This record gives sequence, structure tokens and C-alpha cells, in this order.
Amino acid sequence: MNSRERTVMAMNQRARWEIRGFFALWLGFLFFRVHDPFSFLLLNTFLGYLPIELSFHLGAHRPKAVWLFWPLVIIWLLFYPNAPYLLTDLFHLSLLNPYAASGLLRVTPHIWIYFTYMMLSALGCAFLGFWSLNYVSESIAQRIARGNGLVRLLVVLTLTVLSSIGVYIGRFLRIHTIYLFLNPEQFIQPLLTMWTYHLWIFVLLMTVLQLFCYWILHLIMTARNTTND
Repeated sequence: MNSRERTVMAMNQRARWEIRGFFALWLGFLFFRVHDPFSFLLLNTFLGYLPIELSFHLGAHRPKAVWLFWPLVIIWLLFYPNAPYLLTDLFHLSLLNPYAASGLLRVTPHIWIYFTYMMLSALGCAFLGFWSLNYVSESIAQRIARGNGLVRLLVVLTLTVLSSIGVYIGRFLRIHTIYLFLNPEQFIQPLLTMWTYHLWIFVLLMTVLQLFCYWILHLIMTARNTTND
């Protein structure tokens, strides 16, 4: 390992601890500052952070044991939809009645404070979640096809579609990921009967949205790597 590779690894490790530090402080802040009807933001932000943390423990050679790698990928996938899910939480801003009788947005500080809370959680979890999608898909492609670009693209597309289905389950069936672990029998029937026309429209639109955001993030990372070279 040359000095540049050691520097890159150190920077990556530093970035991971910065992310951990941010979410630790942010979750603590939300615990004390956010109240009903926005108390859901604390749990949703925590669930949105979990796949980001899980991705830190995955890689093309981490863990080395195959029998441990794939279960971790499955656990990551179960929690990953919680990251883009926070984008749909923005609809709850309507609870603040942001429009005045004139039809114009109100400038009440309370509204914009909660708008900031929502955006920080949604953008932080979503875009770092898309980073984890890129990282995990690359790790999978390295494991099964030595980093083949087409395989990686198919992995990204598959994971994104599955994630969109997961967002639908969380948003419309109100099934959190942790509930699937605690009491899976209770949700078998809703999961079997949810495959409707409306689901597929939602999945299509959510997949397009996620792929667009992923593409933007990928362009930024590619441009940065090109500049460093």
C-alpha cells in the first residue's frame, strides 16, 4: 500500500467518523427539540442512518467470509429503504399550514425551523443512503463479477426497485423495518395483498426519483476522482 492509498483510507475513515458524529449530535438534538406532530422524525432519522452505518462494514474484501458478507447485505437491504423514505416525510410539512389566506407562504419562524429539521434529516439520510447504495452495489459486483460494469448497473437497478417497494411498505402499510423482526407474522397478509396497480405506479416513480439522485451523486463522485487523478 503506497502513501496515497494510505491517505485515501485515512480520509475515508475520517469521513465515516464525521458522519457518525453528525448523526449522534443530530439525533440528540432531535430528541430534545422535536415535538408532536413531528416526533416521528427522531425514529425515522435513526432508521435512515442504520443502512449507512451497515455499509461501513461491507466491502469487496470486508468481511472476508462469504457466509458473513451476504447476511450483512440482506440486513442492509432491509434497512436501506428507510434512507430514501425520509424524502416522503416532507409531505408532513403540510401539518404546519404553511400557506396564509392570501395563498402566499407564511414567514412564521416556527414553520421554517421545522422545514430545516425535515430537510436536514431527509437530505442527510437520502444522499448518504445513495452513497451506501453505490458502495454496496460496487462491493457486490466485485464479489460476483470482478467489478463488471453491467453487473453493477443491474445490481443498482435491482436494489433500487426493491427499495421503492420497501418505501411503499413503510409509507402506506405503516410497517417499519424493526416490526418485521419483532412480529413478522402480523404483516404476512398485508404484504401478500399489496400488489396492486397503485403500488407499481408508486414503485416506478420512486425508482426514477432514486435513480436520478443516484446518478447526480455518481457524477459528483466521478468528477472528484477525475480531479484527484
